[in-house]
Amino acid sequence: MSLTMLTAYDERPEGAGDAVYRAGGTDLQERLRTTGATPHVLDLTGVPGFAALERTDTGTILGAGVTVATVARELADAYPALALTAAGLATPQVRATATVGGNLLQRTRCWYFRHPHTSCLKSGGDSCPARDGRHLYGVAFDTAPCVHPHPSSLAMALLTYAATLDTTRSGGLAVGDVLGDGSDPSRDHLLADDEVLTRITLPPPVAGERAAYFRAISRFEAEWPLVEAVVRVVRDEAGTVTSCGLAIGGVAPVPLRLRAVEALITGSTLDDDTVSAAAAAATDGADPLPETGYKVALVEATVREVLERVRS
Repeated sequence: MSLTMLTAYDERPEGAGDAVYRAGGTDLQERLRTTGATPHVLDLTGVPGFAALERTDTGTILGAGVTVATVARELADAYPALALTAAGLATPQVRATATVGGNLLQRTRCWYFRHPHTSCLKSGGDSCPARDGRHLYGVAFDTAPCVHPHPSSLAMALLTYAATLDTTRSGGLAVGDVLGDGSDPSRDHLLADDEVLTRITLPPPVAGERAAYFRAISRFEAEWPLVEAVVRVVRDEAGTVTSCGLAIGGVAPVPLRLRAVEALITGSTLDDDTVSAAAAAATDGADPLPETGYKVALVEATVREVLERVRS
């Protein structure tokens, strides 16, 4: 089945006003409940091809409406880093409803942004109340005006595959092209208000790829990660790493691909010294807030955990 582009949603219907798009709705419905907003909702679930998964000779195409559960189930062999990340999200009920596109484009989970009576940079205000307030779950790499980390775990995994994204206006976009770098604190992504993410394209699967994913959480399985990491490696017959993808989340305005750490791992046999050096190097550039210093140690420990898992 070929994926049909969402041409019907290139423009909002006349009279839609401040309309919002809904796919799975797991984030949208919570925000509407919290804020009491009642916008016009444009439901995308019936658009042909929106939830299609297509395997081709040049890769795999995921409609933006493909559920997280489908990714975890259907892509485990071909794209294990992405599938393991998907399987680690939220709860089975949420994974069955939440979509890939919704996970990528969800709004920040900061409690100041989500409070109906608090103004912040992302809700039209002129300051970040979390910076001088409570930011226990904030960034450890303080690189942008907003100090809450980007919430998309799937974006983190897609970075390691150099996946590309298509919208109703543009094609072949890198994940970073859509999420930006956090320098515009009013945005969680750079799509226009009437622009729809339509599909994600993954490169062809790599034979022999191994992967590991781990998230550090405080108590419950469904909690948002304090720190998370995913790694994918390919090794030759001698056990030498010939390619590597490594990314971390929960610590910066956008998920971070650690290319310097990947370079350190590539060409190694993932021996103890390499794992230790890679885990330590993952914290390079960390600049924690007063309440997030603990995340620096968690980054090192989480990266060590995924590297030890992937080599076992």
